[in-house]
Amino acid sequence: MLTDTAGIHHITGIVRDAQANVDFYATTLGLRLVKQTVNFNEKFTRHLFYGDETGSPGTALTFFPYPAEEPGRPGTPQIRTASLVIPPDAVNYWADRLASRGVEVNGPFERFDETVIRFSDPDGTDLELVTGESSVEPWADGPVPAERAIHGIHGVTLHSTNPFVTASVLDTLGFDLVAQESDRVRYRVPGDRATVVDLLDRDGEFGREGAGSIHHVAVRVEDEAQLYEWHDLFRERGYDVSRVKDRHVFHSLYVREPGGILFELATDGPGLTFDVDPEALGQSLYLPPWLEEDREMIESQLRPLDLPGNRGDERRDTDVEADEGNGTDGSN
Repeated sequence: MLTDTAGIHHITGIVRDAQANVDFYATTLGLRLVKQTVNFNEKFTRHLFYGDETGSPGTALTFFPYPAEEPGRPGTPQIRTASLVIPPDAVNYWADRLASRGVEVNGPFERFDETVIRFSDPDGTDLELVTGESSVEPWADGPVPAERAIHGIHGVTLHSTNPFVTASVLDTLGFDLVAQESDRVRYRVPGDRATVVDLLDRDGEFGREGAGSIHHVAVRVEDEAQLYEWHDLFRERGYDVSRVKDRHVFHSLYVREPGGILFELATDGPGLTFDVDPEALGQSLYLPPWLEEDREMIESQLRPLDLPGNRGDERRDTDVEADEGNGTDGSN
């Protein structure tokens, strides 16, 4: 029997510069770089994973850096925004931290009884920090004080060409309609992390995938056997669904629903720590066995990365916290 998803597994975007991506997500946002690998279908393209201490499901943001990629254009059908959870009293800390690093911040503003600040990464990927509760423990050894740090994924915002059809897919996956504000409709699954999908019920020009676009959102499934059941269900309904793929850190399949949004369904295991001591996560390039014999050639084609652990700039950012003269209660 199929069981409902427990929420979002990971979110994957397209960017240009791998080093700028590491600097922003690991240093500015304070997430842990938990995996360096390659796109298994394009072995000379990096695939970078960030998250909590182990990159557990519901915390992982992943990126494909394509140096020559043209900028994306916002529109439909797209995953417009990735949202991350912060503590309710950390809003001013984050507004100050981002601004001090030259990041333009919009907000804070209120939405669904949450406080939100909006900004973009160096490639224009739309991001939000949203106040809320999460079972995720932030990475304790990062540059952001633990009491202010990001607690994994909050959710995503979808802009579909057919929101009614996309809503039906969300319902099939186990998301329930819980609220609406203006043209933003909120769906949620029961759970303790990464449970929110907002669907925009509005018209829009067609977008273009490129640097700054979110390529897909993955939702959690229990195991590989469930993936095959989901595959059969989507195929019976005439959806564009892939075969089940072995990604080594999980098994997954992809489905492009009629509203144009690309979903991945991914298993929780074996996880990003399956091949390495957790202390060494993200420090070296992981290759699957069928690419290992090409390691020297692959590494020669990838520009070396200056990793956070190899630099002297990863002290906790207490100076920003100390300079917060306007309080930390989320007001502005």
